[in-house]
Amino acid sequence: MPESDVARRAAALASEDGGMRPQQQEPPGLTGRMDPVPDHGEETWTGHGRLAGLKALVTGGDSGIGRAVAIAYAREGADVALNYLPEEEPDARDTARWIEEAGRAAVLVPGDLREEDACGRIVEAAVEGLDGLNILVNNAGYHWARGEAGLKGLRTADLERAVRTNLYGTLWVTRAALGHLGRGDCIINTTSLQAYQPSVTMVDYAATKAALNNVTANLAAELGPEGIRVNAVAPGPVWTPLQPATKEPEAVAKMGRDTPLGRIGQPAELAGAYVFLASPREASYVSGTVLGVTGGLPVF
Repeated sequence: MPESDVARRAAALASEDGGMRPQQQEPPGLTGRMDPVPDHGEETWTGHGRLAGLKALVTGGDSGIGRAVAIAYAREGADVALNYLPEEEPDARDTARWIEEAGRAAVLVPGDLREEDACGRIVEAAVEGLDGLNILVNNAGYHWARGEAGLKGLRTADLERAVRTNLYGTLWVTRAALGHLGRGDCIINTTSLQAYQPSVTMVDYAATKAALNNVTANLAAELGPEGIRVNAVAPGPVWTPLQPATKEPEAVAKMGRDTPLGRIGQPAELAGAYVFLASPREASYVSGTVLGVTGGLPVF
């Protein structure tokens, strides 16, 4: 069986040893400053109406995995609201353009998930702009992996930002969305390979992602009787703006080398997992699970 277009493109974007060129930028990171620019499926994702007529909110939807999910959802027939930080506006507008070129509505909802009140406003703005909500993708995340590794180098400000963005924000947004979701709708959380194979440099991030695995199982049990499915995707090393914005250049260069597939992943390679889990036809009996997209590293 021939390799897919998206896999061939991902391999071509990686360096010869499977990683990326050493580079760095300031948080939160912007797509246009990356070398190479990631593949989000702009030229490779073909839709088949799997999400026709549905309405989705994607946090962290401006770039990286969120952008790939937004493009795929739009091409599968969904209208999409994007949440992002105000400083990520250039990326968000680019993503909105791809959604609109697919013939779907794009709603831009800037806001900081670290603020409880903002989470409620984000959901209400998305619901108003979309005229409803069927799919919630809790994708926004933060980590810091520069400087001294491990607990000795952990700064309280970074710990607090990771916990409030990754865990609190997910809980606050989900709670605000519950009144708008009904039978057949779904929630998808972005966890991480770090929840299963934590790196010393990412102790706080790994802990929050392990917590999200528990949240996913807990919410699946709570919301299952209402017909709402709750699942998660656990990415491995993926080329997104968060990487050069939070890692040392030499760490960026090594990303993905230790996977069985021998390279870093591209956001486009994650989109299919989110489409599958959102599909009311294909994943109608799937809830409470974590789907790993890791280049071959186990999530169990």
